Amino acid sequence: MSTLLKSHVASLADRTVLVIGDVILDEYITGRVTRMSREAPVPVLELESKRYIAGGAANPAANIASLGGRAIQVGIVGEDAPGEQLRQLLVEQGIEADGILRRADRPTTVKTRILAQMGLRFPQQVTRIDTLTRQPIDGETESLVVDFASGKLADVNAVLLSHYHGGLLTPSLVRRIRDLCAAYGVLQAADVQGDFGIFSQLDVIKCNAEDAQRYLNRQLASDEDFSQAALQLHDRLGIRRATIITRGAAGATLAANGETTHCPAPSVSDVYDTVGAGDTAIATLTLALAAGIDEREALMLANYASGIVVRHFGNYAPTPAELIRCIDGEL
Repeated sequence: MSTLLKSHVASLADRTVLVIGDVILDEYITGRVTRMSREAPVPVLELESKRYIAGGAANPAANIASLGGRAIQVGIVGEDAPGEQLRQLLVEQGIEADGILRRADRPTTVKTRILAQMGLRFPQQVTRIDTLTRQPIDGETESLVVDFASGKLADVNAVLLSHYHGGLLTPSLVRRIRDLCAAYGVLQAADVQGDFGIFSQLDVIKCNAEDAQRYLNRQLASDEDFSQAALQLHDRLGIRRATIITRGAAGATLAANGETTHCPAPSVSDVYDTVGAGDTAIATLTLALAAGIDEREALMLANYASGIVVRHFGNYAPTPAELIRCIDGEL
């Protein structure tokens, strides 16, 4: 099986994915702890560095580009400095950013993480400050997104909807994109992030175990529990091809063609951060399905790719060489 999976890695390149979703500028401010404050029972950090990463829906796009695919980003930013900075980060990562729309009536979403350097391998997060609006986009903005997407669909292999509750993926927009994809025969995938209802009748959806439990209103523990849950989600939402529930260290459960499969996660002894692993999973899965790889093997590739991400702090986009090494057990 490992030989077959490795042969699939090259197939991920040269596929084009239109990624539509809530783009975020991730800001990491790191300081070294010097003393306790006299003003409050909190540590005082002396600034060491600031780092900026394209996050949210831009992270799946970054993963697609890193694996050799062509990523076209669609998202909303404000008419502000963070918006321009985010757009520049996308360009630097080889992501096509013409679909980034600037709107004066909303800020660019920025997640600012304050990190304390304490001599460990990675700094520890002290707190996070989010600058954002959850206000749904207006009709004019929705039409701009649809017009841009419709102009690209003839040249893409898949559309990936990346939902971060930032107001872009309204039920109306998702419905219009879904209908466009169906008309063009383009694969549609979504990371639903708990909002199951608005992502019905797509080709592929992914959710995590916690969101599945909350939506179905029951605890999921055994493989059989997850099998029944995946089938129920698949049928209830009218998913056309595959429903995936990710389960952390237990891997993932796939429902497709009326059957379920459990794909174990690779063994990882040094998990440092799970941030971004879900983005990597849905990006890899979408690329693999767009390349004609079957659902089970596509999910196995996604599990290996996610296993690379959790070894790093913050968002990380694996390369094809890293993915092959991971399949070989060399990472």
